Amino acid sequence: MTALTLQEAMNRTAAGIAKATEIGVPMNIAVVDAGGNLLHFSRMDDAWLGSIDIAIKKAKTAVLFKMPSAAIGELSQPGGSLYNIEHTNGGLVSFGGGLPITGANGRVIGAVGVSGGQVPEDVSVVEACLA
Repeated sequence: MTALTLQEAMNRTAAGIAKATEIGVPMNIAVVDAGGNLLHFSRMDDAWLGSIDIAIKKAKTAVLFKMPSAAIGELSQPGGSLYNIEHTNGGLVSFGGGLPITGANGRVIGAVGVSGGQVPEDVSVVEACLA
């Protein structure tokens, strides 16, 4: 796969919804393309409205830097080499819940961002989106 399709994004979102349902936490799930543009979004019933923006920005963070959003968090601590990076690019999110999607050739073709629970719950759901 060289580009992320809408169908693939929808499949990844469905996998995330299944995991979120299993753990009993309503989530917001965003899938972006390689340019960080929103491709698909789902907000489960009763998912936090404030987490809509967070899910989108987690996905954007993961695709723009080609790494998990949590990795940016590790690098952006006070004294770190990327301190305050979350204020760039219209706002980034530097904690767990965003993962890049790679194609068959290993290139990043998009990303998924999940928000609505505690960070470990978000990570569990975003991992299901990539499984």
